[in-house]
Amino acid sequence: MFRNVNVLFLSGLVFLSACSQAPSPQAPIRAVKVITVSDSLLSSESEFAAEVKARVEPRLGFRIPGKLIARHVELGQRVKTGQLLAEIDGQDFKLSADSARAQLNAAQTNRDLTAADFKRYKELRDKEFISGAELERRETALKAAQAQFEQAQAQLSAQVNQVNYSKLYADKAGVVTGLDVEVGQVVNAGTPILRLAHDGIRDVVFAVPEDRVGNVKQAQPVRIKLWGRDQFISAKVQEIAASADPVTRTFLVKAELNDMKIPLGSTATVFLKNEVTVNHSLTLPTTAVRQEAGKSSVWIVDPASMTVQSREIQISGVNENSVVVSGGLTAGQQVVTAGIHVLSPGQKVTYFKSAGAQP
Repeated sequence: MFRNVNVLFLSGLVFLSACSQAPSPQAPIRAVKVITVSDSLLSSESEFAAEVKARVEPRLGFRIPGKLIARHVELGQRVKTGQLLAEIDGQDFKLSADSARAQLNAAQTNRDLTAADFKRYKELRDKEFISGAELERRETALKAAQAQFEQAQAQLSAQVNQVNYSKLYADKAGVVTGLDVEVGQVVNAGTPILRLAHDGIRDVVFAVPEDRVGNVKQAQPVRIKLWGRDQFISAKVQEIAASADPVTRTFLVKAELNDMKIPLGSTATVFLKNEVTVNHSLTLPTTAVRQEAGKSSVWIVDPASMTVQSREIQISGVNENSVVVSGGLTAGQQVVTAGIHVLSPGQKVTYFKSAGAQP
């Protein structure tokens, strides 16, 4: 009898302990960062390799053909306005000038003689010793002599110009950036001898592919970063080529620099910002998106109950640290952007407040 009582007492203790188990603890309230999604402007920056060049950099050449006998400048040398750059053999042109000068002297002598004859015949006509017709013949001879004299003058001026064209001068101050012909070569008229970068405005020149040239606008601001430097330089698009290069199929674009002390030929990187309006799309940071069973989803906060629910979304593109959402969300919804991996459906959340923020 005593043993049965003990058994019943122990069974009652086991039953009471089973009925008094503590309930499972509730899920903690998580602090989350949220963003209110809205239509936005999608922007990106394209990078292009570029080179610093002078705004004006002509290829200089002679106006006449000849043999190059002297070059007075070297690559990278600074020159002043009117400085002698190169010479070709102008001996033949000097001989032609001497011949033209002799013809001018002969024409001048003939004109002076004809003028003296006309003066004498005019005096005789005044005294009625000769007829009027004779005086007219003398006047006509004087006009012909005068015309021959003027023609000889023009020919001499042209030959003198030819002699002067045998020397190449700098029309502006600048820097020699290229040498195309060596001493001793025979060149034609207009053959480039050297390149001279004029002092003054400098441009950053870069090539833009056909599919991106539509995003480049006149006076559009760009950022320039020179090789080996950390700071950026502001510039504006100055010129866009009207046609593509036949070989590279790219369009040449020039951006004007404000800093004239940048060395010519410097390598640079151009950062061109492109902005495109995203129609019927939303942008979110990549930290807000998670992958579930091969699909993209986000956590939506219900402000009324302060709980989160999972929402599947469709992504149409990625732009650096943002994604373009083309479906699954509407403007005004609150999406969790931090702490997404510790949430569960229906979990209570609160808005994250940084230290020092006002409640």
